[in-house]
Amino acid sequence: MRSLPSTTLLIAFGAALALAACAERASGPPGAETVTIAVIPKGTTHEFWKSIHAGADRAARELGVEIYWKGPQKEDDRAQQITVVEDFISRGVDGIVLAPLDDRALMRPVRDAVREGIPVVIIDSALQGGDFTSYVATDNYQGGVLAARRLGGLLGGQGRIFLIRYQEGSASTVQREAGFYDTVTAEFPAIELLVKDQYAGATTETAYQLAENLISRFPDVDGVFTPNESSTFGTLRALQESRLAGRVVFVGFDSSPKLVQGLRDGEIQGLVLQDPDKMGYLGVKTMVAHLRGEPVEKVIDTGVVLATRENMDTPEIKALLTPGPTAIDD
Repeated sequence: MRSLPSTTLLIAFGAALALAACAERASGPPGAETVTIAVIPKGTTHEFWKSIHAGADRAARELGVEIYWKGPQKEDDRAQQITVVEDFISRGVDGIVLAPLDDRALMRPVRDAVREGIPVVIIDSALQGGDFTSYVATDNYQGGVLAARRLGGLLGGQGRIFLIRYQEGSASTVQREAGFYDTVTAEFPAIELLVKDQYAGATTETAYQLAENLISRFPDVDGVFTPNESSTFGTLRALQESRLAGRVVFVGFDSSPKLVQGLRDGEIQGLVLQDPDKMGYLGVKTMVAHLRGEPVEKVIDTGVVLATRENMDTPEIKALLTPGPTAIDD
């Protein structure tokens, strides 16, 4: 039998060592290099993202891995989020957990990460294509359904309402808006949508300005739905300043201390709640499982519920209403 050339043997030996090193890093035995995972949110200022951070940090400590937390300064800065992803690819992290700002714009950088051998888990908001390992998120469409049924029920199936949207390209809020719109038109045909195509934008201030303008145009509005934390708080401020808070039926999305107070005071009649701490936790946990060669589900539902003034003090709802960023410093 002819022996293999020495160069071929060296290449094969090197490949075997590389595979062994990858397996060792993923399995995490004593003395192995720490697994590094980049967690990239849509933004970093809202309470929702602070809770995502807390959950991701809790999973990292539990599993003995290191996370790098970095996101764009503004939740409409797609270019900056793409740059953050590209920077982590260059740094050679072991995995990326990403909440994409845009379901199309982030496809290319995710594909680039996968080509470099860096798997990606998507959290919070969907991404088109299939270049990711798993999608960990709320059933956002169902969240919109819950909001519509709450609003329509309180209005007795009649009235004039605003459907205030967030921003184009954000898959999570697009799905919430679709669930709300489809349910209102199918189950409450007597409700009139005064506004259904106006976007609040990425900040509380832009949401406040839009809501203020809409209230000036339609002061006799009966109900409002908003699909995320910043649009809900901006609209609450506008309703308060126009002295319509508590008189207009208002259902929003997500939680913060000021929104919880609005719910308790009767100025908000419903908050659709996700579980951001769980989302961050499962995002990191799913990535680590994948790196260790364990099977993971392609889609993981983190749950969605409706908080009202009547149920807000029950243990389940109270836990979701209270953001958990303080867990980061434990």
